[in-house]
Amino acid sequence: MAIAYIVAVPLAYYIVHRWLQQFAYKIPIYWWVFLLAGLLVFAITVITVSWQSHKAATANPVDAIKNE
Repeated sequence: MAIAYIVAVPLAYYIVHRWLQQFAYKIPIYWWVFLLAGLLVFAITVITVSWQSHKAATANPVDAIKNE
């Protein structure tokens, strides 16, 4: 996830910067927007992985064997 974030932030900044240059009214691109997006993705990832890990750890192994 960290590698994807490191690759995506400069690429997204470049694309958004070029796109915003086409408008008559210029607005700055704030660094905290990219940080907030990264933190949000990190939080969603941690919650999802934790949920799935908890579900797998508390599952009854006999039920998995019955399905095979």
